[in-house]
Amino acid sequence: MPPEEEEQLGAVETAPLQQVRGLTRVRLKLLVLSGPDVGRSVSLEPGAYRIGSAPSCEIALSDKTVSRQHLRLEVREDGVRAVDAGSRNGSYCEQMRFSELEVRVGAVLQVGTTEFKLVPEESRERVVPPSSRESFGALVGGSRPMRELFTLLERLAAGDSDVLVQGETGTGKELCAEAIHQQSKRSQGPFVIVDLAGVAPSLIESELFGHVKGAFTGAQGDRAGAFERANGGTVFLDEVGELPLELQPRLLRALERRQVKRVGANDYRTVAMRVVAATHVDLEGAVKAGKFRRDLFHRLAVLRVTLPPLRERPEDIPLLVDTVLRRMEKPPGALSEQTRALLAQYPWPGNVRELRNVVEQVVNLGEESLPEMTPDPLELSAGAGSAGLDLPFKEAKERLIEGFERDYFRSLMERCEGNVSRASREAGIDRFYLRKLLKKHGLDGH
Repeated sequence: MPPEEEEQLGAVETAPLQQVRGLTRVRLKLLVLSGPDVGRSVSLEPGAYRIGSAPSCEIALSDKTVSRQHLRLEVREDGVRAVDAGSRNGSYCEQMRFSELEVRVGAVLQVGTTEFKLVPEESRERVVPPSSRESFGALVGGSRPMRELFTLLERLAAGDSDVLVQGETGTGKELCAEAIHQQSKRSQGPFVIVDLAGVAPSLIESELFGHVKGAFTGAQGDRAGAFERANGGTVFLDEVGELPLELQPRLLRALERRQVKRVGANDYRTVAMRVVAATHVDLEGAVKAGKFRRDLFHRLAVLRVTLPPLRERPEDIPLLVDTVLRRMEKPPGALSEQTRALLAQYPWPGNVRELRNVVEQVVNLGEESLPEMTPDPLELSAGAGSAGLDLPFKEAKERLIEGFERDYFRSLMERCEGNVSRASREAGIDRFYLRKLLKKHGLDGH
């Protein structure tokens, strides 16, 4: 497979169309991800499109589980609306059934066994069949983004090319690098980690390339650098975006020629190792700002994968929680259903690392420690204040959550002047589900 075919799918954030269109309208397309028509791409101009198994549909599918007229798409200048056309088995968005919905760019819709994604027409995103596995090394996830990632990692691990791993802090970049090493032909060799953000700038050169005795004050003997120590295996360069600009040409040479020279030495040494680099920063932005060499970026980014943040795969939270409990040798019942529900709805700015820390703390300190670790969703409810803190734990939490929901939806409906469709779009919630929540809190007559 050519390297360009192994590139990570171009990440398309799930965002309202008007947020990505800028001053000109973004042309869209549907990319079929699964089902008999997998790989098919359909450009969308403004207008109405019927999706179904009937040949008369504008987008006719060969999926026998799809109704003759299953779904209707209304493509406008400012967005896309999807309406179920009375299908036999329903229409779904991100695994939730809907009757009508404002579709966001990046959303995955499902009709029958066919899944398709709404992406910008110029997107380089390609269809990657999801893996059947729910883990890759220590990485865990059963969601489509993670199973697609596992497919890519399976392919990359089998080769010997260098890899760039991108992702927010806490998404598991080091675990990803270690899994690539463990499932590669270099698995019997060393796995050497260099945290470039944790090494003093004056010591990075020595840490990477080594030094000879007397090369600088304190160099009392020869020392092999990370690349030499990783000979026959893999070196993991964590936070490669922190590498000082003046050392970047040396890294480029090591990548291109597999040669390193110790600080103070005269000769280069040849090394046989694979490099997996990781970063949480926007390297392309750093290139434009003159903080990262363009040639080094392109050398690193030939093969790259992006780890999705936890907020984009909330369906993985129960599996992740159970995985943490199992590694702690605790049963699933160590956490109550109420606590699990709270964990499932929290946005997790610290991603999987934060989730793991919270689960470990709750198991060790008790569920009463949880409110201190989940500030945002609960503290937003100003109306709840400190009321109910003298109640039993579960009852107090239920009251806080209800207060948050009530205040949020009251503010939302006021801001949207009572327009449920507009409120549904702004909140990113299916209109039918929003009506149920409004009714629950007595706001349906707003």
